[in-house]
Amino acid sequence: MKFEYVPKSEFLPVKNKLVELIHRVQDEVRDDFTFRFDFIGSASRNMITRQVNGNIGYDFDVDIRVNDPEENYTAKEIKTILRKAFDKHCKSYGYDYGEDSSRVITIKVKDTKNAKIIHSCDLAIVHDCDDGRQQYIRFNKKANTYTWEHLPKRFSQLSERIAAIKENNLWQEVRDLYLEKKCNNTDKNKKSRSIFAETINEVYQDNFNE
Repeated sequence: MKFEYVPKSEFLPVKNKLVELIHRVQDEVRDDFTFRFDFIGSASRNMITRQVNGNIGYDFDVDIRVNDPEENYTAKEIKTILRKAFDKHCKSYGYDYGEDSSRVITIKVKDTKNAKIIHSCDLAIVHDCDDGRQQYIRFNKKANTYTWEHLPKRFSQLSERIAAIKENNLWQEVRDLYLEKKCNNTDKNKKSRSIFAETINEVYQDNFNE
């Protein structure tokens, strides 16, 4: 499959509308808890891609950090409250109801007439640990359980590796390799954030001999 970068002039208005939707959700859940959010990966670095002449569109990745220091809510309650809040408001912004997958809630704008996904957003609920690692809410479909799980170590090192890559003017290498990996990916379940993490780690290892 061939992929291309989506022009900023095209995805920025969509991103701004998505921010409006998330703000609506923040207001909706305020009686339970507050949260902040960040666009991550390709969405935060103007590296959004889509398949050329494809029907799956392009996607955003967003991390949601819930403020629940007293742990008043279980992992299941947090994800359920957020999913229901997105379901309540997403139709107003053209999105279909959220899909609850193992790591994220996915909302999509669909062209049902032509069986296409125009664009989508993967919303991960995460927690930053004191030791530098990160947890996310994992949905085990077979067991129908929700638990906090640690992300693999490679995800926790990304920020410092990105900084090193940029300091050494290697970002174009990242852009080229990321697009190549997208074009050669055969795993339909592999998310953009995973491919981006692989790209960063590979560029870092190739250039810093780790």
